[in-house]
Amino acid sequence: MKYIVFILFTVMTNAAAQLMLKQGMMSMGPISFEGVNPLVKLLQIVFSPWVFLGLCTFVISMASHLYVLSKVELSFAYPFLSLAYVAVAVFAYFVFREDLNGWRIAGIACICVGTVLIAQSGRDLSGRGHEDQTASIISDKIGTNEIVR
Repeated sequence: MKYIVFILFTVMTNAAAQLMLKQGMMSMGPISFEGVNPLVKLLQIVFSPWVFLGLCTFVISMASHLYVLSKVELSFAYPFLSLAYVAVAVFAYFVFREDLNGWRIAGIACICVGTVLIAQSGRDLSGRGHEDQTASIISDKIGTNEIVR
């Protein structure tokens, strides 16, 4: 649980990147590849300010996620990324005036409940860190190989 701040940073930067990408694509208007070299159009999209900022934010989010993965179990860290859906839905409602109907709210509630359950499972590690678990697995495998020989 001590890496929860880094996990939440990953979630929030992931959500922020999505919002920036949406803003960037909205500011470009409808995309058409007619009469335009597709590569040129792709470069125009990638280097538009909001899209570029969103892509850079994704890189920061991924770097944070890699750090988290080096410290905690994947099956613990990865489900937290679903909270990005929650953040995006809520911010899109306020920023872009997107619909947040009953079905979406129910889905958001399910995601939140599932994430809380997964967060509780992190307490079962009895203080053992990712490094201790990996060392234990490696020593178990080495011990098994020595017995087989």
